[in-house]
Amino acid sequence: MKVSIITVCYNRVATIGRTIESVLAQDYANIEYIVVDGASTDGTKEVVERYAARLACFISEPDKGMYEALNKGIHRATGDIIGVLHSDDVMPHASIVSTIVKEMEAQGADMLYGDGLFVRDGRVVRDWQGGAFHRWKVRLGWLPLHTTCYVRREVQLRVGDYDERYRIAADTDMLLRLCYDTPLKICYLKAYLVSMEMGGLSTDSRRRKEMWHEDVCIYQRHGMAGNLLKVLKMAWKIPQFIKAKWKRF
Repeated sequence: MKVSIITVCYNRVATIGRTIESVLAQDYANIEYIVVDGASTDGTKEVVERYAARLACFISEPDKGMYEALNKGIHRATGDIIGVLHSDDVMPHASIVSTIVKEMEAQGADMLYGDGLFVRDGRVVRDWQGGAFHRWKVRLGWLPLHTTCYVRREVQLRVGDYDERYRIAADTDMLLRLCYDTPLKICYLKAYLVSMEMGGLSTDSRRRKEMWHEDVCIYQRHGMAGNLLKVLKMAWKIPQFIKAKWKRF
């Protein structure tokens, strides 16, 4: 079973190398790794080019943002399963992809998600443990961590592209389409699938106001009470910060 992993980046010279290396270090042989760069100007492109021979596809051209870049990657993906790893993130150990494939095959799952760690300066600040999937949780503001989600390609193509009208929160819309609007067999893998460096697009405090507005609009478009669901979504995060106080990474 082929797994397509998509990394999109723009001016991430400090982190893109370790992201790529964490994918190339995986012990699963059948990985199609796609990197989409938005015409970086800080040396990111040159770093990626060092790995070009080991990538299935490398695109470097101007785009309108992260979600257009993700859509480019999806359109080029030929794997049976598609996942996303952002350019500030790493897979924390080498058996992640092989474990994902084994679990999805065993469960006959259309989609799988797991756990993730948010790290700042080497210290875990959020411990995201997804827990078992229930559709009612989505109705109460819960969503899985986007970069732990792996989706069968035929499902991704049926659900469609990321909505590029949203600059920050199109992943919220995508997860609602996958986890709430579409009847899928979704399984939870109790394992840390990603370590995320705090300070990315959606974790930057300067962008949270814009993200709040987009999330509210998205919930409303899905027939939900926008502000209430956004508050509930934030409430699900409180235990993640509490758990992190006892976590060492």
